Amino acid sequence: MADSQKIALFGGTFDPVHEGHLEIATKAVKQLGLDRVIFIPCRRSPHKTDLPGASDSDRLRMLALATATLPWAAAEDYELQKPPPSFTWETVRHFIEELPPKTRLFLLIGFDQWESLPRWNNIEALAADLEFIVVGRSQNPQSREGYQGHFIEGSHPASASEIRETLALGKAPRWLPAPVLNYISEKDLYSPAP
Repeated sequence: MADSQKIALFGGTFDPVHEGHLEIATKAVKQLGLDRVIFIPCRRSPHKTDLPGASDSDRLRMLALATATLPWAAAEDYELQKPPPSFTWETVRHFIEELPPKTRLFLLIGFDQWESLPRWNNIEALAADLEFIVVGRSQNPQSREGYQGHFIEGSHPASASEIRETLALGKAPRWLPAPVLNYISEKDLYSPAP
């Protein structure tokens, strides 16, 4: 094992995980030389009021299926095991304690999240603990004093809400890895209520 690993945390509802999520993580690995990306499904974001459509265990299982062939990817259930709400700085501190001391830690976020960072809970501590990887679709993120950011282009059109809506209509959605689509079909996830 190298003296210093580069590890990114990638949080979200992943409801369901789709090809856009995987493309973003893959680009971050290639462009920044990451050793690992840890996908962390959240139980409930403090910024969202709607509940996920799939259960915690189903979302975690879909992540495991989607990342099974990616040697640098892992899915962790830390936020699913703790009481909500989940604050990013708490999750980061947990992983800092778990990871080797010389780990260079990153947080993979979207452009909108980068813009809203000043409103995040305990953002100063978070900014001191890691570097941000910001994914944007042709936006030009502004650098922020006190925040170390790396910017990568992300243009995949996948949308979890569109996937859920398509499934609710009984149609086959785009942008799902085959093992995830098979799992959704087997478990009859996202079907309309009878």
